[in-house]
Amino acid sequence: MKVLVIGNGGREHALVWKIAQSPRVTKLYCAPGNAGIEQLATCVAIQADDIAGLKAFVVSEKIDLTVVGPEAPLAAGIADEFRKAKLKIFGPTRAAAQLESSKTFSKELMARHHIPTALSQSFTSLEPALAYLDRQRAPIVVKADGLAQGKGVIVATTLEQARQALVDMLEKKTFGQSGSRVVIEEFLDGEELTIMAFTDGNTVVPMLPAQDHKRVGDGDTGPNTGGMGAYAPAPLGSPALRAAVLEQVLRPVVAAMSKAGSPFAGVLYAGLMIVKGKPRVLEFNARFGDPETEVILPLLKTDLVDVLEAVVEHRLDQLTVEWHNRSAVCVVMTSGGYPGVYPTGVPIVGLPEKVLSGDVLVYHAGTKRQGRDVVTAGGRVLGITGVGEHFTDAMQRAYEMVRMISFEGCHYRSDIAQRALRTGIAHT
Repeated sequence: MKVLVIGNGGREHALVWKIAQSPRVTKLYCAPGNAGIEQLATCVAIQADDIAGLKAFVVSEKIDLTVVGPEAPLAAGIADEFRKAKLKIFGPTRAAAQLESSKTFSKELMARHHIPTALSQSFTSLEPALAYLDRQRAPIVVKADGLAQGKGVIVATTLEQARQALVDMLEKKTFGQSGSRVVIEEFLDGEELTIMAFTDGNTVVPMLPAQDHKRVGDGDTGPNTGGMGAYAPAPLGSPALRAAVLEQVLRPVVAAMSKAGSPFAGVLYAGLMIVKGKPRVLEFNARFGDPETEVILPLLKTDLVDVLEAVVEHRLDQLTVEWHNRSAVCVVMTSGGYPGVYPTGVPIVGLPEKVLSGDVLVYHAGTKRQGRDVVTAGGRVLGITGVGEHFTDAMQRAYEMVRMISFEGCHYRSDIAQRALRTGIAHT
């Protein structure tokens, strides 16, 4: 079968790598891809948000399955357009993707269906938002309602910081249209956990629990980013906690979306805060997480194409999804200045000839080929994943590779997965 993956980041490189392992795949494309993806798939110069161009390509090349990586085309309705044309596509409809594209929609749905989350209010103008803020206590969280590439969340330690965030979003339009509505949310004190799940709108199959590192600096310091690294399976995600998330969060959300006439089929990402052992939802995403995908897929034993097709064909209940009993750690290497202003076009040295082999996987996130060189083309440049029997092995392999690769201004965190070492292993 012929498969097209849409996107050009580390998540898409991981998807391409895993899909390429399927004996069922005879031809693999990626649009637009990057300098690492081109080693595994034919890269096509069509941008991820060019829905008409992607649809025309799928029709002309007789693509059997399209897999959507990033959130923007899902929010723009690519799945709706493909399904109208009877084209197989993995990813939720525009209406279902509102779980990610509108935090207000997500919050209101959780309130109606008693899904545990933080108390919040949403606003479209500055004065009422400031008036509400004056009645709150710090720390407090201010979120852009729309898509902001993981950067639209401000955890304010003082009310003055929160006021500035509101001014930036609602008045100065820092996040453009995404910040035209804001959500002010109570601060939850706990530990973050990601649990993604495959779902066909009825059956829900959770993946292994993972933990992302959002802050740019060691010790969870500095501004939020799209993600500086991840590890799986996160020890925090005990069997009991995973069961609670399935029953209190994942199944109720999927049932609520189906009941509302917008069934969710694809990957449902639950970003959670675990407060005194109980899950509270921070956010939902409507696709594979990044960089969580880079540690989850190396641990997936079942053919990913079989899983994707089972979701698209609404027969997920007929498939058993199995996992390797191993650990994975991903360290993200970023451009200097990220998540602020950063340079691009910087040559990368030390890349291995085979970027995806054995127990060390070099996923390209923001790269492109420039003559004979591979150069930086984004804020998050590479995701280096180590896989091992234990977290110590996985961390060692990841960081050994990180130290072999360099580019001017390169930054990475040196403490990815340290928490896993302190709290043990949850391989069940």
